[in-house]
Parts: sequence; C-alpha cells; structure tokens
Amino acid sequence: MVAVADTWGAPQSLFWLHGGTPAAPVTFDPATKVWNVYGHADALRILNEPATFSSAVQRKIPIDDRVNEGNLLRMDGVPHAKLRKIVSRVFTPKVVAGLEPRITELTKELLADVGERDRFELVEQLAYPLPVIVIAELLGVPAEDHPLFKQWVDMMFRGREEIFIQADGDEKVVMDGAEEVLRYIAEHVARRRSNPGTDLLSKLVEAEVDGERLSDAEVVNFGFVLLLTGHITTTMLLGNAVLCLDTYPEWQDRVRADRTLVPPVIEESLRLLPPFAAVSRLTNEEVELSGQRIPADELLMVWLAAANRDETAFPDPDTFDPARDPSHLSFGRGVHFCMGAPLARLEGRIALNTLLDRFPRLRTDPQDRPVFKTIPIMTGIDKLPLLTGFPG
Repeated sequence: MVAVADTWGAPQSLFWLHGGTPAAPVTFDPATKVWNVYGHADALRILNEPATFSSAVQRKIPIDDRVNEGNLLRMDGVPHAKLRKIVSRVFTPKVVAGLEPRITELTKELLADVGERDRFELVEQLAYPLPVIVIAELLGVPAEDHPLFKQWVDMMFRGREEIFIQADGDEKVVMDGAEEVLRYIAEHVARRRSNPGTDLLSKLVEAEVDGERLSDAEVVNFGFVLLLTGHITTTMLLGNAVLCLDTYPEWQDRVRADRTLVPPVIEESLRLLPPFAAVSRLTNEEVELSGQRIPADELLMVWLAAANRDETAFPDPDTFDPARDPSHLSFGRGVHFCMGAPLARLEGRIALNTLLDRFPRLRTDPQDRPVFKTIPIMTGIDKLPLLTGFPG
C-alpha cells in the first residue's frame, strides 16, 4: 500500500520526525538541552505519571507569566485537579452532545456556497471557520470576530519553523498575538462578572469548588487555551482525515457505504497524523527511560507522532488502517487527557459525514497542491484544494 503523504509532496517532518526513523527511543539534543522521547511505552509512562513528569515546564522555560495562571496545560497536582474539576462541571459531555444540531447546521451553511462546483478549498470554506464559530458561540464571544482569531493565531506561529522551546533560555517566551487574545478574553470576562449569561465564560466566572471561585486570570487563560487549541485541533483533524481518504480511496469507498466507519477513520487519522505532534514535560526526579538516565529538572519533548508509529505498539504503523485498535496518544492520557477531545471528535464526525453526503468524490487537486504547516510540532494543512467529483 502507498504510505500516507507519498502523493502530496508534503514535508517529511510532518509524517516522521527529526529527518527519519529515530536512531534510539530517547535521545538528548545538546543544542536545545532537550531530551526527545519517541517510543510508545516511554510516552505512555510519561503521560500517566504526572508526579514524576511535570507539565509545569515554565519552571525550566521562561514562559511569560501571563499565560500560566489557569492554564491547565501547565499545571500539576492539587491546583490542576481543582481547576479541572470546575471546568469539567461546565464543559460536560451533555453540553458537548447538545452542540450537535448547531454544528450540523453550521456545516451545511458553510458548504452551501460551494453548491455543485467541481472544486473548493477545504480550510477556508469549512475546516477553519466551523470550529472557530463553535468555540466562539460556546464561550459567548461574537462569532463575527473569527477573522481576528485567525490573525492572532497566524501572528503567534509565524516564523516558528523551528521548535521554539529551549531549556534554560534567556528570554521570556511570548508568542506575538498572545497579548491581544488575552486582552480580548479579559474584556469579556469582566462583562460576565457584572452581567453573567448562559455561556461557558459566565459559567466559569460563577463556578465554585469548596467555596472557591476562579480568579479572572484563571478564567482568561482557560478561555485562551480553549479558543486557540480548540479550533486549531479540529481544523487539522478534518484536513488530515480527508488527506488519508484521498491517499486510500478504498477506504473512502468503504466509509461512503458504511458511515459507522467515520469514527474509526477519524481515530486512525489522529494516530497517523496527530494535530499536535509533541508535548513537553519536566522531570521532577532522576528517571530512567529506555536505558537512559535522565537527571531531575530536565526538559522532555514527548513525540506523540513517533509513539503513534512505534511498531511495537502498532503493526505496519505507517499504513492507514481504521480497522486497527485506536489506542493512539494524540489526545494524551491520564489527568491531562484533552478536555476538548469529545468536541473535536464530534465536529470531525459531523463535518466528514456532511462532506461525504454532499460531494460524489473528494480528491486533492493535482494542479494545486496542499500547503502544509511548517512547524514540526503541528501536523496539518493551511490550504487544501479539493476536487468534488462534480463536472467542471
């Protein structure tokens, strides 16, 4: 079978990391002072042992303090458990499931302009605006502001072709555009304090655990994480799933005939092409991983994309096979499992089903290649022109 990406001319870094198959499951990069972890067993252990492998990497990386308080991605222990408990009460499975009619309506509206054209661009038409509008409506911010969100995200990641995390750096790591996002969300949080509504920001402002409420900074930073990662993840997930079905047309035929295969298709595309290819952790004590002794207070980059292709965990790992066990690590594991995973999966399922309903065939345009993200820790596309199967 053809390997995913052989037909697109995509950057190799998107589909395997650091220039090819790693020479060892754990390696140290003296240039960045980072330990890179590639193996599935090591990655699983790290994700499941937060007491040993800390998410509070700001202890080692000089990340701007404004994006730390209330950032679930950068918290451990009791503070993390407290905040996650509050958030879980307002970001429930029932809330997510209740969004299905609105997501379906939005998907159809966004694709209405395509009609029966012979081609369209997936990211601009659907994969970007759909999750942005959903997140904006969930938080209670104006959906018409979504061009601003894209502008800020582009600013944050522009020029980040190399991994910008480096242990013991001298400068504060602040992505351009972050200040604008934080200010924007803070303005909405302030309004909810005086005039709460029924949206997620209002519920976070009013939520309590053991008599304690979240601070403004905690609410703002949770909104920051949700607004950014929530839409980026789904944009990349949907594009990657379509690319997999383009490369494996036999699976596109099968899923068109049997829509119960849509969720397994999404899970396998997540395994093969995880939207966020790596996560960072910090050792709280000296540890051993795959025979390597790693001291305390060392930075790890855990390459989920590589772990998902570890042949000891996934036979024939470079092949797209939705029939396999979907035990990938793309949404993490343990206490830091991605809270937005159910929403991303729901959006992906609805969008992919709608695309298959509307268009006779989905194929990449050989005359207009996809444009891929160039940041190694992000796996996805910025532009995906598609042929629809309708006559031109």
